[in-house]
Amino acid sequence: MDQLRLMPKQRFTDWIERLLNRDFTVVGPIEKHGQFVYDEIRKPAQLVVDYSITALPPKKYMLPAREVLFNFNTQTMEMKPVIEAEPTVIVGLHSCDMHAIKLLDDIQNTGYADQHYQSRREQTYLVSFDCIQPCSPQSFCKDMNTLSVPDNFDLHFVDIGENYLIHVGSEKGETLLEGCMNTWSPGEADLATLDATMEQKWQNFEYRLNVDVSELPDVLGASMSSSLWNDLGEICLACGACTQVCPTCYCFDVSDEVDLDMENGQRVRTWDSCQIDKFAIVAGGHDFRSQRAGRIRHRILRKGKWQYQAYGQMGCVGCGRCGTACLVNINMISTFNQLADEQALIKAEDIS
Repeated sequence: MDQLRLMPKQRFTDWIERLLNRDFTVVGPIEKHGQFVYDEIRKPAQLVVDYSITALPPKKYMLPAREVLFNFNTQTMEMKPVIEAEPTVIVGLHSCDMHAIKLLDDIQNTGYADQHYQSRREQTYLVSFDCIQPCSPQSFCKDMNTLSVPDNFDLHFVDIGENYLIHVGSEKGETLLEGCMNTWSPGEADLATLDATMEQKWQNFEYRLNVDVSELPDVLGASMSSSLWNDLGEICLACGACTQVCPTCYCFDVSDEVDLDMENGQRVRTWDSCQIDKFAIVAGGHDFRSQRAGRIRHRILRKGKWQYQAYGQMGCVGCGRCGTACLVNINMISTFNQLADEQALIKAEDIS
């Protein structure tokens, strides 16, 4: 399903107001403390659709930073799952975050499917907006093939001047437009404007990697012994900021919190990071990834090689959040490029 509708931009706030008056929680990018964050929208004026990039990705609405999995009673040994989900419309998603959600969908529904994620995802409506200009100095979505939106949107908006061209991608998307009298089918002139907008959009973005994304897994696989990992390990603070802002990271810790009466408690899942000290400590006190260089290598290869091998999608979507959040300026663009240049030099020396 991919039907096209046209909406005047001046009527967009009316549509948001209509959503707010229905049984939806509406969330989207708002400006807060000098940056953009996904938060609940109370009135249409709060919503910013031409934002740069949000500090945290939208995955927090499907994988909360802190989540109660179940309640338990230590005396009766009874356990009751806690699955909290409500109809939520996420408005203003960029294409990179849409690719990230697509990957998380595959991960969380493979093998032992996560019913907590599934319940939230089923109740989530995705409304994406086409990126016409680069949103961040750290972004490289064109290189990672995430500049175009994947097919998991419910509604997808494209700014074509005075109007929005809306792609309706699902029945859930159709329900969001129910009763909206300010949309109609586009004409030939509107479609021509859409084509011109898309052509110009592609020219607005530059390639920033020294290697094609299809070659990246092989480059990383050949770079296991690169000295770059030690160089990065020397400056890394092991703070975990990169994984906290990553839209595809899903590592977590689980702990039991028991009431003071030692009778009732709850099992809680919280975000964790493979980059922090003690993350990889197992029984007996052994730390199988004690060195920061090894942890950085693990993260980079997971994003550019291992998740691709497992799911056919790159774990890095080119959003650039990790480079923005890193206090010592470790970023994916320079890391991928340095490793690619190293491998190119090695091949050239072998030939000569």
